[in-house]
Amino acid sequence: MFRHQGKNRTFIHNLRLAVLLSFVAGLVNITGVLSIHTLTTNVTGHFAYFAEEIMKQDYNAAFTFLVLTLFFLFGAFTSNFLSELIAKKNSHLSHVIPISLEMIILLSIAFFGSQSNLSNNEGKWIAFLMLFAMGIQNAMVTKISQSTVRTTHLTGLFTDLGIELSQLFFYKKPEENKKLKTSIFLRLSIIICFFIGCVSGGFLFNLLQLKTLLIAVVFLLIALLYDYIRMQFHVIKRKTLRHKIN
Repeated sequence: MFRHQGKNRTFIHNLRLAVLLSFVAGLVNITGVLSIHTLTTNVTGHFAYFAEEIMKQDYNAAFTFLVLTLFFLFGAFTSNFLSELIAKKNSHLSHVIPISLEMIILLSIAFFGSQSNLSNNEGKWIAFLMLFAMGIQNAMVTKISQSTVRTTHLTGLFTDLGIELSQLFFYKKPEENKKLKTSIFLRLSIIICFFIGCVSGGFLFNLLQLKTLLIAVVFLLIALLYDYIRMQFHVIKRKTLRHKIN
């Protein structure tokens, strides 16, 4: 799901990527809301709050919301910078370092930010790091899927879904209709898995608090291992076929 890019990428690759990472984003989102009362997977709301605090002349609060958006931006920058750097040596590993960095950040928050009474500064840094991690994830997924899959926010997805649902009334040719339904299914999968991540994360938060993020890390690890195992399987399969031919 990570290694195939361009023409080699299929709907199934995008679906696997979408299902796993939208669930992770849902978990992170609800954990941020319940622990520090902050949206940690997108920046749209933070721009509104930034403008509100400017109107109130509370410039310290406004600066905090601005920094939140910049951390998401920096996460996206870091993700792609690392991917491009690694791709020059081994394109098959360009996704590993960004995902590993995301996992390290979420693990750090889970273990070192788990005290029940977070100070204001601790809460801010947790929000900064969560947004940084989600910037990493969103940029990586967007690049791999060529902007087909986005997993950390739903605004664009609902817009695209609305457009495509309306197109069902007009696109009647079999090929167009099939392509449209495939795209609708993918978007619905992302929305549903994000929702499942939010709801299940909400229940888990009552038991685990910030350690709910460990579940997100487990799913990221599963995604990496699954991709690696499938890659090794195909490598062994190719070697076996070559051996038989020779």
